[in-house]
Parts: sequence; C-alpha cells; structure tokens
Amino acid sequence: MILKQEYPVFGYLPFETMISENQEDYYKALGNSDKSGSSIIFIEYMLELINQALDEYLSFSNRPMKRRDRLEYFKSIGVEVFSRKHYMDIFKDISTSTASRDLQEGVKLGIFQKSGDKRNTIYKLL
Repeated sequence: MILKQEYPVFGYLPFETMISENQEDYYKALGNSDKSGSSIIFIEYMLELINQALDEYLSFSNRPMKRRDRLEYFKSIGVEVFSRKHYMDIFKDISTSTASRDLQEGVKLGIFQKSGDKRNTIYKLL
C-alpha cells in the first residue's frame, strides 16, 4: 500500500495471484521469520516477489504488443473494476482511441463488462 501511494503501478501488479500460486513458499518465509524473531526472511521473500512482478511487467511494457496481448496481460493482473484511464496507466504508449478499441474488443470477447457512458464508463473484469 505504501509503494502504491508513491508509484501507482504497484496497484496493478498481481501480488495476490503470485502469492496464491506460491502459497507454500509464502507461508514458509512467514514461518521462518516468526521462528527467528526477525522479519528479514519475510521481507527478502516479498522483495523477491516484487522484483519478479516488476520484471514481468517490464517485459510486457518493453515490447510491442498487439491488442489481444494487451487484453490478456491486463486480465492477468486482476484489476476487477477500472476505467480507460486505468487501462492507459498500464499501457502508456497507446492512444486513447487505441485503448477504447482494446476495451471494446475486451467487451466483445466477454473479458470485460461495460457500464456507463463516455467519460463515466467503467469496466468490470468477468
């Protein structure tokens, strides 16, 4: 939450998914920290998780992506409710019209549900 306040990208990184996929390691790091009486082991584990999430984000951000790639990546980060602006915060190199076309395609494919109109449009991940 602290990182998200300063750097909004942290709100879009899939930490919950990564922890869920690696629950055994998460609880092991938490338990080892508890046994040692120091949070260093857990902090190191979480920093590695942050590093992995940022590496994945940067690998997607630094390559040209097609519409389907962007939609699949956005879906994978698990943002449940968002606007076009939030979508563009992830894909900074696309225009507003490209973002709108992406989101229209996402609705058509059943990835998102659209509600509202124009600037008040909100999308929900299905």
